[in-house]
Amino acid sequence: MPTTHHTKMLILGSGPAGLSAAIYAARAGMQPIVVQGLQPGGQLTITTDVENYPGFAEVIQGPWLMEQMTAQATHVGTSMIWDTIVDVDLSQRPFRLTGDGGDVYLAETLVIATGAQAKWLGVPGEQELGGKGVSACATCDGFFYRGKKVVVIGGGNTAVEEALYLTNHSDDVTLIHRRDSLRAEKILQDRLHANPKIKILWNKKVERFVAGEGTAGLVGVALIDTVTGEASHEPTDGGFVAIGHSPSTILFEGKLPLDEDGYLLVTPGTSLTAIPGVFAAGDVTDKVYRQAVTAAGMGCMAALDAERFLAEAEYRAMAEA
Repeated sequence: MPTTHHTKMLILGSGPAGLSAAIYAARAGMQPIVVQGLQPGGQLTITTDVENYPGFAEVIQGPWLMEQMTAQATHVGTSMIWDTIVDVDLSQRPFRLTGDGGDVYLAETLVIATGAQAKWLGVPGEQELGGKGVSACATCDGFFYRGKKVVVIGGGNTAVEEALYLTNHSDDVTLIHRRDSLRAEKILQDRLHANPKIKILWNKKVERFVAGEGTAGLVGVALIDTVTGEASHEPTDGGFVAIGHSPSTILFEGKLPLDEDGYLLVTPGTSLTAIPGVFAAGDVTDKVYRQAVTAAGMGCMAALDAERFLAEAEYRAMAEA
């Protein structure tokens, strides 16, 4: 039987942004509820080595970090619920949200920290070969390609990080980029160029993923040179698409302002959206930095902004009484 949950703060998403918001809100006595969504722990749960999160001199593991954040949030008074929100009514407070099992959430404030999801190329063979050689997560699936040839498609931080990670499993990693220069940070580019296990194919666009005859698995990628138009074939056992992410904002289309790329718009320097009492934090609103530490900082901002909002609302109510 569906349950109705009441809370001063409902948080959608359980990555660094959502859990940081939960920690601050719980410590302020707001008894927040975190709806964990389709990917509990966020993108860090599919990240292995984390070497840039403050406070850790040695490399740590992404899933471990999220486990610690979750434990901390729970310890200070956060309720963690395994659910996925399918409907949102922001027309009045308390805001009303509905889970896919029918549970109803009534929230005085809402923090949206739903993050972002991997983008796909949209070329033939990509979906058909998903899980059969094509992946968007090297840290999830790289183990299956130990000693095999793999390719990574992309030219930003994500692609370079995926290529570097895959060298833990493969001695034959090829980065395919449609331009003649990378967009990744210089330190990552330096590591890439210094790694003898990685080669780069410049000015190449993937036209399709190719399955082998008589098998269901990937055997190569069909390429087109973006300068000459020449077609070529690159044999591979695994293809990793690493071209960025799309914000998880489909629930809020037509309900909150989004930018041209679908990211939630907030007042600069804050977590405030266009609706009072609704806040956004992390990759769902940040397409510039997209780091775990900035997401966590924005989660803190959202909790503090929400706490301030409720305090002001309570003061006004008392003054009008």
